Amino acid sequence: MAGATRISDVATAAGVSVGTVSNVLNKPHLVATTTRDRVTTAIAQLGFVRNESARQLRAGSSRAIGLVVIDAANPFFTDVARGVENAVEGAGGVVLLGNSAGQEAREQRYLELFEEQRVRGVLLAPSGDVAPRLDGLTRLGIPVVFLDRHADDSAHSSVSVDDAVGGRIAAEHLTAQGHRHLAFVGGPSSLRQVRERREGAEAVVDATPGASLLAISTRGLTVAAGRQAADDLVLLPSARPTAVFAANDLIAIGLLQGLAAHGLRVPEDIAIIGYDDIEFAAAATVPLSSVRQPRADLGRRGAEVLFDEIAAVEAGKPVEHRHIRFQPELVVRRSSA
Repeated sequence: MAGATRISDVATAAGVSVGTVSNVLNKPHLVATTTRDRVTTAIAQLGFVRNESARQLRAGSSRAIGLVVIDAANPFFTDVARGVENAVEGAGGVVLLGNSAGQEAREQRYLELFEEQRVRGVLLAPSGDVAPRLDGLTRLGIPVVFLDRHADDSAHSSVSVDDAVGGRIAAEHLTAQGHRHLAFVGGPSSLRQVRERREGAEAVVDATPGASLLAISTRGLTVAAGRQAADDLVLLPSARPTAVFAANDLIAIGLLQGLAAHGLRVPEDIAIIGYDDIEFAAAATVPLSSVRQPRADLGRRGAEVLFDEIAAVEAGKPVEHRHIRFQPELVVRRSSA
């Protein structure tokens, strides 16, 4: 049985040095296009597969970037991950994706795994107070950048969206339509993003004469949670709110389904506005108004900040932590018009 193809075999077939093959595999931007094409052709013809474990042992780190999101099933995080992946692939790396499902213990396991794998850096959408769990990564010089949440401390960079502003513009839109009895649906409140969206809406309601805001907490940010919240709204013993601000679009879509099942019309009986502006928002049975977040840009910018920190660490230079905040944008469709 023939032995596995070695990097030296590829070099011989392509008529280049082993170092050139290595550059094609690890730093392709350093190699001329014609040479790179010869090497990739030889790799394909010989069936060469790099030994990543051996390379990692020599280098002391991997090419991988760790990414932990709160809910990989949520299209918002799918789009964020796509932005991360495009930036990381462009830099010759790979992304290891972890889904914490909003559970701190599961989040911790992924962080420990990334520490064991000696990833180059970590992008983290935290589900709770995560700072104490980052000590191991910090000791190893592995940078961590927060995604979709502003970092409270100066020890980590963050790329986020101003959720308080998002909550404010949603409530301002609803009150401008004449609504005075509003509801906020979403949870858990331990998620800062949810809490800040509610607080932004509360600030508007508090400043609007005669306005009130009923908070309906949910166990998650899913379509099923939105359907359950619709049942809760219908069964309210007192006057039902005329408008609902949902913490994300999945809950808003669940509300649309649940209210329709009870024979209520949107927006004639109850207006709804969501958050994130995922692709399904515009395609809903009643096109959904939403607060748009720059999802892919959030991921891309987070990866760029992380690579800047990795470069500083690898060069032995001080890391300059940054806090980048995007501004959300209101998209008005029929559900609240």
